[in-house]
Amino acid sequence: MAVERKSRDSGRPTQPEGEGRDEKRRGKRGEGKRGDRNNRQEKDSEWQERVVQIRRVTKVVKGGKKLSFRAVVVIGNERGEVGVGVGKAGEVVNAVKKGVSDAKKHLIQVPITRTSSIPHPTDAVGGGARVMMRPASPGTGVIAGGAVRTVLELAGVKNILAKQLGSGNPLNNARAAIRALSSLRTFEEVAKARDLTVQDLY
Repeated sequence: MAVERKSRDSGRPTQPEGEGRDEKRRGKRGEGKRGDRNNRQEKDSEWQERVVQIRRVTKVVKGGKKLSFRAVVVIGNERGEVGVGVGKAGEVVNAVKKGVSDAKKHLIQVPITRTSSIPHPTDAVGGGARVMMRPASPGTGVIAGGAVRTVLELAGVKNILAKQLGSGNPLNNARAAIRALSSLRTFEEVAKARDLTVQDLY
């Protein structure tokens, strides 16, 4: 049992040695863990996931054919960050998880204007697919289809005209959309590259 000591100055009983420090340490450790968990949950809740395509693929091995699943996943926070990932596994759930982790490794930052559109027209190619994007006025909405529409919505673009040309493969179209968005430049970047001010561009 811990023995109470009386302090010389006040005569009041003091806490046993070590108890106060242990409680403070426990409290700090507990608060730190809870804070980290809350921050992680908030960060995870910001991201939205959409499965664009799930295909059953086969690999020919020595013993025969090995079946697995391939998932194409798009994630974004609707505030200018979006990514496309691919995951392969023996089960659909595991394939989607791998696709999400792969998409988080390939996130891009999309410059969005005040009208929730893109700064300038852009085109890009992904495999046999070609994607064309054009800015639009407020109230237009997302005029696009397939995987391109999913990428634009999760990026936070609300007014845009887009068209898929060539192949209809969802993975190639999603990658083409990512390349088109990653090639966008803001007015500040163009002015800096030309050694001009933003007002001089107009």
